Amino acid sequence: MPVASPRPLYAVIGAVVTVIVILAALYAGGALRPQASVRYLGSPSGYEAFVPNGQTINYNGQTDPVGNLILNNGTTLHDVIWNGQYASTIINNHNQIVQLNSQFVGQTDPVNNQPYVPLQDFYVIKGQVPVEQATINGQTYYVIDANKINPADVAGFYTYDKWVSNFVAAMNTPGTYAAGLPGNSPVFQWTNTTGTVAYQTMLYQHYIGYSAGGYVLVQSNEPIISYGVYTDVEGSSFDKYILAPVYNSSS
Repeated sequence: MPVASPRPLYAVIGAVVTVIVILAALYAGGALRPQASVRYLGSPSGYEAFVPNGQTINYNGQTDPVGNLILNNGTTLHDVIWNGQYASTIINNHNQIVQLNSQFVGQTDPVNNQPYVPLQDFYVIKGQVPVEQATINGQTYYVIDANKINPADVAGFYTYDKWVSNFVAAMNTPGTYAAGLPGNSPVFQWTNTTGTVAYQTMLYQHYIGYSAGGYVLVQSNEPIISYGVYTDVEGSSFDKYILAPVYNSSS
């Protein structure tokens, strides 16, 4: 009695294995994963800010910065991933700020004789922020889909690390305006943090080739906030914070 050839069976097994390998590859690449729904957080007319904390994570094959998201109403979300455009730029900018802080914080401002303070980079979005939730290694994250944000609506800034929330609040407060400090501005001589940060942002500018310091946010009933801008993340919606008029102060 003839014995059936095992080849057809081997062929079937081989085909099944091939299909499994293809499906696994598609799943790993995200093609077969259930897509999380995107929510839009913040105000359509407000300003929100992503603040990197120095951590990075691998998300869908990309190395992305992790940090906090400050909404226009002051709410802060933690464990936030910035995914998409500017991700590598944010990582590089933040690493450079950390390096400069380690070099200068604790030294003395030669103009006002006060100690330098740690500065923080952050990235402001004009309008609502597209966010989805994802679980990675058991941890739930908010993921900013930066590719859904118009590049004109993103800009990078740096200021004293304890002022970032105040900066976002000021941007969302009617009547706040930005100005640039002339080189002989008396603000640099103020013996407070405003004077120190004003000079320090210009000091850091010499080490960060794509930045400019010596700006201030002026509020009617709140302290002046000194800051710098990143010219490698400079959306046109923020022209009034970058192409600012000269600030004049007599004291």
